[in-house]
Amino acid sequence: MSKERNVVLFIATSLDGYIATEEERLDWLFEVEGEGDNGISDFYNTVDTVLMGRKTYDWIMHADSIDEYPYKDKHSFVFTRSIIEDNDHTHFINQDVEAFVQNLKKQQGKNIWLLGGGQLVTTCIEKDLVDEIIITVAPKIIGSGIPLFINGNYKLNLSLEGVQTFNQFVELHYKVKRG
Repeated sequence: MSKERNVVLFIATSLDGYIATEEERLDWLFEVEGEGDNGISDFYNTVDTVLMGRKTYDWIMHADSIDEYPYKDKHSFVFTRSIIEDNDHTHFINQDVEAFVQNLKKQQGKNIWLLGGGQLVTTCIEKDLVDEIIITVAPKIIGSGIPLFINGNYKLNLSLEGVQTFNQFVELHYKVKRG
């Protein structure tokens, strides 16, 4: 039997645990001096599938700095409560997250990037679908915003796998401990 693919939450956060301001802005993140691309391309090469929620997708598609969909070379799945027709680069999923992700994990391929969406992240953690968490912490305290982890019915035991610095950023890599 082949090994299941890993679902990896790879995300940046402020020191006080927010992934964006309440207005869904990331300016604070880009004010921090990093190093190269802060490890993003190394991580990006380990995945062939991207999962995100609809709000995250809409934010990406309406970001000022984006000319084209940035993950078009990956299999992209956007979870939504609406019925939306797929486009050239994205499949819109309106079905049970747990069953869909469990099926994806059994398919051949590289790791699966859980890109974001607070509700999607919470659902994936609650359903024990997340295998690794890689958090890049920016030395910024923004006081309020969209939290990395929203309240939910979950607890995770983690094992620290590595720490890297990218100038002012610190990347923490954890594996989820099971059993």
